[in-house]
Amino acid sequence: MSVVGIDFGTSSCYIAVARAGGIETIANEYSDRRTPSYVSLSEKNRAVGVNAQNHAVTNFKNTVCGFKRVLGRKYSDPDVHTEQQNQFRANEIGEDKDGNVVFQLMYMGEKQAFTPVQLTTMLFTKLKHTAEAALKTKVIDVVVSVPLFFTDTERRALLDACQMAGFNCLRLLNDTTATALAYGIYKQDLPAENEKPRNVIIIDLGYSSLQVAAVAFHKGKLKVLATNSDPYLGGRDFDRIILDQCCKDFKEKYNIDPKSQPKAYIRLMTQVEKMKKQMSANTEPIPLGIECFMDDKDVSTKMSRAEFEQLSEDLLTRIEYALKEILKSTNLKSGEIHSVEVVGGSCRIPAFKRLVKDVFGLEPSTTLNSDEATARGCALQCAILSPTFRVRDFSITDCQPYSITLTWQGPIEEDSSMEVFPRFHPAPFSKMLTFYRKEPFHLTAQYTYPNEIPYPTTKIGTFFVKNVVPQANGESSKVKIKIRINSHGIFEVKSASLVEKLENEEEKQNETETMDTDEGKKNGETDEESKSSVGDEDMQTDQQSPTESSSETSDSTTPEKQEAEKKTTPKGKEPKKPKKTIRQIDLPIDECVPQLTKNELNILIEKENEMMMQDKLEKERADAKNTVEEYVYDMRDKLGGPYEKFASEAERNTFNQLLMETEDWLYGDGDDQSKQVYVDKLAQLKKLGQPIADRYREAQERPEAFNLLGSAIQHVRKFIDQWSQNDEQYNHIDKKDVEKVQKALAEKTEWYERSLNQTSNAKPYDTPVVLASQIMQQRQALETLANPVMTKPKPKVEPPKEEKKEEGQKGSGNGEKGDGENTEQNASQSETVKPDMDVD
Repeated sequence: MSVVGIDFGTSSCYIAVARAGGIETIANEYSDRRTPSYVSLSEKNRAVGVNAQNHAVTNFKNTVCGFKRVLGRKYSDPDVHTEQQNQFRANEIGEDKDGNVVFQLMYMGEKQAFTPVQLTTMLFTKLKHTAEAALKTKVIDVVVSVPLFFTDTERRALLDACQMAGFNCLRLLNDTTATALAYGIYKQDLPAENEKPRNVIIIDLGYSSLQVAAVAFHKGKLKVLATNSDPYLGGRDFDRIILDQCCKDFKEKYNIDPKSQPKAYIRLMTQVEKMKKQMSANTEPIPLGIECFMDDKDVSTKMSRAEFEQLSEDLLTRIEYALKEILKSTNLKSGEIHSVEVVGGSCRIPAFKRLVKDVFGLEPSTTLNSDEATARGCALQCAILSPTFRVRDFSITDCQPYSITLTWQGPIEEDSSMEVFPRFHPAPFSKMLTFYRKEPFHLTAQYTYPNEIPYPTTKIGTFFVKNVVPQANGESSKVKIKIRINSHGIFEVKSASLVEKLENEEEKQNETETMDTDEGKKNGETDEESKSSVGDEDMQTDQQSPTESSSETSDSTTPEKQEAEKKTTPKGKEPKKPKKTIRQIDLPIDECVPQLTKNELNILIEKENEMMMQDKLEKERADAKNTVEEYVYDMRDKLGGPYEKFASEAERNTFNQLLMETEDWLYGDGDDQSKQVYVDKLAQLKKLGQPIADRYREAQERPEAFNLLGSAIQHVRKFIDQWSQNDEQYNHIDKKDVEKVQKALAEKTEWYERSLNQTSNAKPYDTPVVLASQIMQQRQALETLANPVMTKPKPKVEPPKEEKKEEGQKGSGNGEKGDGENTEQNASQSETVKPDMDVD
């Protein structure tokens, strides 16, 4: 089973896999470990990754990059319009019937609408095929990176894309957490149990955002203490500063505006990014020049690092503020920080590194691959979660970046609310809530502070708890609700259950005590009571960590409660322990969350499969066309080279004419034909070209075949000569067998000499008199008959038998000893051998 991690970036993606005792990054079909996050649609197929990026200039209207930033967003979202002005300047963006963002792209000869989820699915499908080609196995289980500032809506949209691509996403892992995990495994000197936790700052300055996290390593555990992010500050913002300056220079010097033409704008963005990278390594002014940029004008400009840093002063100030905020959130001092690890494509900017050192008092560490660290951390998390992969146990506790409030309807028709998960609360994490209700009710989850989240709406979802009924005596029923921040960082109402009290006399007498006892907590849990205007009986909460048991303990009582019972019990009487007769009934929950329904998912999955099939058919058609084109060029070159003497002048003229006509057809009417048309055209060409190619091939193979047959004949002839001379090596072979070999030798020799003469007298462009395969058949037939005879082994000769002495015969007078002496000798030998023997 594969163990794969994917770093899903705004501009590029990386795939990492855990295998062979380590983590490695997979290369695509272009031997590049970076796969651009580009999707390009055309008349009949899709291009994704490197191929799509190559179409960014020629097919800019139908090529999209950066769609990650509009996942799960509405068209009315202000951020969408900001991205449209910058990232999607060349694309046409609209909205569907539900107000979601869609890209209007030309596909299959018509304009079609594609959501960001669909485009993400196309990219994931490409990454899946890349991983499967490298691993030679199916890829299903994955861990995908996600920006820590993504809200529930965006995370749900990303999970939908994973499902549509055929992935089983084990976890959406925050970018900084994945990097911290990779750092923790890379550093083998993490603190032991008797040492203090080691605090590390992780800074990810990527293409479109800045993410910062403070993490602590201790006892094989990774805990995220606090996070901070700026979704609108990344490498592309630094690029835009350079681009704006270049546009200003071009307008003054050449009277042109690159922003007015999408094609020129895209070309300039590409050169600007290269210029920024060069300024990171050089202090001298970096030139920029583009030929035939606009209006057939060649343009050029230059910029120094000092000028670039001056223009970027506002961005650097924002970075400094974000870095200081993480210190403020964690109350960490500079001396309490072990190291500061920087990753991301833009972390190489010198001014950024100086800023990190000024804030934290430490040189930024670059021990990790700044581009691949996130993917490696995701692969490692996938290995930890996979049941089939053995890896060192490493516990990970993330944190909730935004506080969450739960709102419900009170018993006196008033709304009540409570902050159930404050900011930086550990995640994943579960809590148990207790409500008293007589009828179904609903809960609404939302982010507490609108200014905290980079999303226009604070609502997470509404959850309807059904089938709630009063107790048999008409009182309110106790309803237990389990809420959770799951491993994906998504809020969910995990379960709901109604506590039903069974009616009996003992139950009625101890009703109050039974209710109190039923409030028994999970092992190690603590209580938080919601005290609001609707009274204390409206809701109670129990906290539960991810590792705690979810089973109820019905007879648990606290020491305080036991002491209270002693005080209220008359002397001489022991309190009677109530007998609990309750049962829990699971309640259905209907959730209204911004996520695709099963029916919508199935429709989109079917459409994705149709597009995949169309891509396959188009690839086969294109391959068939390329085969014809390659054959035309290959045969034309060979006809004037090695094939020239193997075709008559008439054949060459006819074939050359057909090749020329086929080439003109390929760039004319044959440019867009079906696969079968190209197959038929190739067959027509091979009808003339294949005989010429066969003659050439036969001319290359036939001499060697004749040599091998000649050698076989010589070998057999030598055997017959030696047998005739009564050679000791072969004198055991029967005459009849030798006569059969002689007959075969005569036949093969006659065929060999005749065929050799006919071949030498034939013209190169004549049809071959004999084929190399026929020569090899003659050799095989001769060796099959002769070899068993020539290698026949000599009969074995048995040695003469020795005469055995009669039993009791005495030794002769030539010195042999008698029986007595032999017995003594044997006994002596037995005594000598005895110590080396094992006796059973």
